[in-house]
Amino acid sequence: MSSLSCFKAYDIRGIVPNELNTDIAYTIGRAFATVIDCRTVVVGHDIRLTGPKICDALARGLMEQGTNVINIGLCGTEEIYHAVQALETDAGICVTASHNPANYNGMKFVGKYARPISRDNGLSDIQRIAENRVFTPSKRQGHFSHTNLRSEYADRLISCVDTGLLKPLKLVVNAGNSGAGLVIDALEAFLPFHFVKLHHQPDGNFPNGVPNPLLEENRQETSRAVIEHQADIGIAWDGDFDRCFFFDEKGQFVDGYYIVGLLAKTLLGKHPGRSIVYDPRLYWNTVELVAQAGGKPVVSKTGHAFVKQAMRQHNAIYGGEMSAHHYFADFGYCDNGHLPWLLISELLSQSRLSLSDWVDDSIKRFPCSGEINLHVADADQVLIYLERCYTTKANKVEKLDGLGMEFDRWRFNVRASNTEPLLRVNVESRGDKALLEAKTQELLKQIERV
Repeated sequence: MSSLSCFKAYDIRGIVPNELNTDIAYTIGRAFATVIDCRTVVVGHDIRLTGPKICDALARGLMEQGTNVINIGLCGTEEIYHAVQALETDAGICVTASHNPANYNGMKFVGKYARPISRDNGLSDIQRIAENRVFTPSKRQGHFSHTNLRSEYADRLISCVDTGLLKPLKLVVNAGNSGAGLVIDALEAFLPFHFVKLHHQPDGNFPNGVPNPLLEENRQETSRAVIEHQADIGIAWDGDFDRCFFFDEKGQFVDGYYIVGLLAKTLLGKHPGRSIVYDPRLYWNTVELVAQAGGKPVVSKTGHAFVKQAMRQHNAIYGGEMSAHHYFADFGYCDNGHLPWLLISELLSQSRLSLSDWVDDSIKRFPCSGEINLHVADADQVLIYLERCYTTKANKVEKLDGLGMEFDRWRFNVRASNTEPLLRVNVESRGDKALLEAKTQELLKQIERV
């Protein structure tokens, strides 16, 4: 048995060709069809140059195990989610490495109704069978077909907003040479907006760098364009465009944390009394806005599988993570990178307020550190040490996801990443930026001591 290091907590990601290649993709296809009861699977790939060949090898493995394959070609993860629901298939696989470096590729799996497939419901078994490479030959060969659902997908997105309320806003959209621009083009004819398009054409060579707006150096061009064109907002996406990031009319980047609160408030205005799911890294602002809007705040462990499960369990209308993953009941409880900007554009069209007007009060009331990522030798030891340091001063200790500790005027969450070898640190305060900065530095120094 050979170990496959590309299997992670929720999905597959690895360096091509050492950790993921066409042979491994073929094997994963056969293992997937062995574990998951699926007669038909939708597949597609993001803009990476290795995507088509890996996707074809994956399809070959699926078909040799008797599974029919529908290939929707170049797409984002959200388009796989849509295809599984629209075509009523048994599963979907997107070949993508999201925001990882250009030499990576990977896969994201969903089952029927686009429910996530992760460690607790199949991914571990897929890994075990793929590593053993022992397959029972199928009595039938699956068949292969191509289809393009982008027009139907655009129709579904448009149905989620009232186009009659929309005004001719000017939007800067930075696709980062991902496939997000293709969806913008499909939507454009239905919207009154003027789009200023940056890095719009799909290009797997990543001439402007791998799209990851969480990196500050990747924000500058979008910010400048918003100011230069006097746009109402700016929007940028990651590689498989299941996350979108916002810039206000001043060109200032808006942390995803505050967008969660704004979307929660907006959707509760349309669906009063419903539940809102949030992750435990940063949440004071979200909980306050949800309570003010008459909603029910529900905390979930970080990660798409956990958020989607909590949304179904509590019949939530929306779920948001500070990492800019936004989940919608109207989209099968899946995350989507285009519904957020459509909904916020609808909100701006209905009011005389700018995006900064909507979020500045939250930013002042609950300033945050932004997520700080650290390489550490032993994450567990760090959490034990921090709990010992702060436990006598804390009003509340949370262990739903890593370590969360709450004090009178500030709180923090420290957790190990599920997808990368990193310790993720988040700090927020109640209206005191100086305290926030002081406590963030204090916390980082404590971590350094370990």
